[in-house]
Amino acid sequence: MTPEQVAAASKPVVLDLGDAFARDPATLRRARLLGISGWAFYISGRAGALGDVRAETAAAALGFIAPDAVADGWDAAARIVPPVEVAAASLAECCRWGAQQLDALPATERLAFLVERAVVAADASAMPLFAAWRAMPMPDLSAGARSAAGLRLLREHFTGAYLLAVRAAGMTPLEAVLAGPEGEAGAVACGWSPPYPPIGPLVRRRLWAEAVTNRLVAPAFTALGPAAGAELVELLHRTRADLAAGV
Repeated sequence: MTPEQVAAASKPVVLDLGDAFARDPATLRRARLLGISGWAFYISGRAGALGDVRAETAAAALGFIAPDAVADGWDAAARIVPPVEVAAASLAECCRWGAQQLDALPATERLAFLVERAVVAADASAMPLFAAWRAMPMPDLSAGARSAAGLRLLREHFTGAYLLAVRAAGMTPLEAVLAGPEGEAGAVACGWSPPYPPIGPLVRRRLWAEAVTNRLVAPAFTALGPAAGAELVELLHRTRADLAAGV
């Protein structure tokens, strides 16, 4: 497989598994222990890797979430706990989920190795959130924890690349969300308020942006080579299937 083919084939699984820990009830309990809402934990847990920045900066880095919605979560968390501490707690929950859910699966050690190679090789230019997360120290060294943290990093890399591609396509983040598979429901989930622009003219631009995203992320997979790239795609799909089956 070419690096672009690896990017295209792995993207949906990385986007799913890289955020799976956030849907775990135990992660939401961590938010309550910190004294903040689940939304504040999500926003500050992602953008908090940037440090004590303004809400506008966090919104610019997150990109696809409405600035007002980012500010609501960011400011609510910052009044109680520093952003970097929320980010550290979020990473700890990610690693906990990985250790619990992935350690027992076959080939997790190999998955962690391949994902980490891709993360190290990825180009962080113009992707401040990915760069900030890559610099965060790892709290757990088990294979499952490393896999989960690495998948989260790759998710941020894909998301950052897509944000760049969307802007290059002449689209706003809101337009990209509306033209995506979830449409207006996705826009609502990301905090954007109606009225919304028509999506008909945007679909072709979004498809172009998807292709450019794969091109931007491809260097991360070049380091693996064709055989290991194909192996990574296979392991990602097998891991998702095993999790769904409760293996």
